[in-house]
Amino acid sequence: MVTLRHSERSEGPLRLRSFTAFRTTVGILVALALALPQARADDYAAEMANVVAAPPVREAMRLIDTLDQQTIDWMIELTELPAPPFKEADRAKFFSYLLEETGFDNEIDQAGNVLARIPGDGNGRTLAIVAHLDTVFPEGTDVKVRHHDSEYCAPGISDNGRGLVAMLALARVIKEASIGLRNDILLVASVGEEGIGDLRGVRYLFRDGGPRIDEFIAIDGAGSSRVTVRSVGSIRYKLHIKGPGGHSFGAFGTANPAHALARAIYYFDQDAAEFVVTPGEKATYNVGRIGGGTSVNSIPFENWAEVDMRSADPQRLARLDEILKASVDRAIVEQNARRTEGAPLVSEPERIGFRPAGMTPMDTALVQRVTLAMKANGIDPDFRDGSTDANIPMSQGVPAVTVGGGGQSSGAHSLRECWVDDNSRVALKNIVLMTIASAGLVSAP
Repeated sequence: MVTLRHSERSEGPLRLRSFTAFRTTVGILVALALALPQARADDYAAEMANVVAAPPVREAMRLIDTLDQQTIDWMIELTELPAPPFKEADRAKFFSYLLEETGFDNEIDQAGNVLARIPGDGNGRTLAIVAHLDTVFPEGTDVKVRHHDSEYCAPGISDNGRGLVAMLALARVIKEASIGLRNDILLVASVGEEGIGDLRGVRYLFRDGGPRIDEFIAIDGAGSSRVTVRSVGSIRYKLHIKGPGGHSFGAFGTANPAHALARAIYYFDQDAAEFVVTPGEKATYNVGRIGGGTSVNSIPFENWAEVDMRSADPQRLARLDEILKASVDRAIVEQNARRTEGAPLVSEPERIGFRPAGMTPMDTALVQRVTLAMKANGIDPDFRDGSTDANIPMSQGVPAVTVGGGGQSSGAHSLRECWVDDNSRVALKNIVLMTIASAGLVSAP
């Protein structure tokens, strides 16, 4: 039985052992395979042992040990180039330049994603490695990196500056170590992962006619042990309540959208709070922003609120959706009943986000290879659920996971966000091993 923990942006102390664990024997790897028939466990273990022992892979591990300062330099450069929601273009162009400098031709697609392909030997399968370009911070946020010892602080430095540089490091060592692969690798710096970006970059990848993707690994934030295997679904609304408006004194008695919105939020909070504590998967709700109106002495002609609801269980998420809509309807009816003049209020719920729930089963080849890659580097995987770019492939039945890019982080999604270089190279080694094992090594000892 695997226990899933809800996703957290920062990681606790890493349980690391000496890198001598890298030379893991086949027998130990067999014991680490999860919930599989013995024959399949033996196959995955033998495969990973061959990957670990291959001279080009050993060279890749050596190269990772030389990249600490380079990855930090990349991370600072990328972080200090703002990428607010829907304005990732400048960072995308710079990331494209870094890929070219690393030796990879690339393109920027119509959604704004940066794409580069590492060709395999031509069997047609593709493994996507994805890290998102965007941050949650609005235009004008100070993103200058402040540095003290091994701590680097700036909005977005971990989420997802670290993920981007982990993908660059992977590309560099695959090229410099001359690693031959059976399957193609599609490197993707995606747009729109955060907030109301609504995963638009990865949605575009999975459009009809998009590139073939057979497996998917997202690199998001810090940490070396986190493996997201289940996606938390979400529904987001911008609730608009509209009325005729008027002077606060002269038009008193006209239905007030602000009063109705306050009433709707009150009813929603009451009923949703009772629901989320009932037995079942974790479910959450949040009213994140409220706005509207023209002045303190005017009855508003419109007020609005943005609402976020989440659960890994689609049925519980649907129930929160019902509660929200019922709360708004009740508030509108009651507020209209109080008016003495003017037209009635109307509500216009605008869905501004939908992230589907999904799961990658533990016995899939991808999860097994990710697990064995971490174990080979002395890391015990920490299986979790979360909301990332992997939501889209998981919901479509494509094996997908999300892993961290190394180090430790704190204050994600805040102006106090920091990243600490705490043995960060181990996560890069995890990523190199899981990528090579999943894409398939052309030659092994």
